[in-house]
Amino acid sequence: MEPVNDLFSLAGRRALVTGASRGLGRAMAEALAAAGADVACVDRSGTDETAAAVRSAGRSACQFSADLSDRSAIQRLVEQVDGEFGTIDILVNNAGTIRRAPAAEYSLEDWDVVLRTNLDAVFLLCQHFGRQMVARGRGKIINIASLLSFSGGITIPAYTASKSAVAGLTRALANEWAGRGVQVNAIAPGYFETDNTRALRDNPGRFAEISARIPAARWGQPHDLAGPVVFLASRASDYVNGHILVVDGGWMAR
Repeated sequence: MEPVNDLFSLAGRRALVTGASRGLGRAMAEALAAAGADVACVDRSGTDETAAAVRSAGRSACQFSADLSDRSAIQRLVEQVDGEFGTIDILVNNAGTIRRAPAAEYSLEDWDVVLRTNLDAVFLLCQHFGRQMVARGRGKIINIASLLSFSGGITIPAYTASKSAVAGLTRALANEWAGRGVQVNAIAPGYFETDNTRALRDNPGRFAEISARIPAARWGQPHDLAGPVVFLASRASDYVNGHILVVDGGWMAR
């Protein structure tokens, strides 16, 4: 039997991580580099710190800027990645946005921005790089879902709709591509200390309500996704397909 440590090695692999400038995206990019992958860091803002961390792990980093709510920007991005970085073995669709308002007052502008960023971009990147992975007979796609893939939330109808769709898209792509050597899975983070949850953490009542339900007795930290993303990116997960891996401190078990 092959040594277990070797199953988790990403040596010789190239990963692309969207939303890589901070938070969960940066933590996952750093984890993939620590496991041996070269990393293409994508964000609409600068990724200098993430790229520096990847290089400090002894891996190559390439930086790309793109507004993933813009389909033409996505097309330019994939052309740049293909030309400047090369083959993508691991795709991590982490970039996302959230807009909060009561459903009866939710603007179509906010709806469109959230759905284009959180869902359309995920599909377009999966389609482009997945097509290449299928042709090679090998690849890993990791989409970032949410607890809101399973529940409705409050005042975030577009975010909930997008993350529910990401979970469904993950399963649909796995059905088509698992038999062709490409594993498509998702991570559903629970309540993590990131920019997206600042409004909740700044609301004393909601913060206390949410915290009381987490069996781990704490909110997640970005580094809590290091192990899950390396597992799903590595050969250790070659027989895992269409799975939504919940990383929530036990929230869903309560």
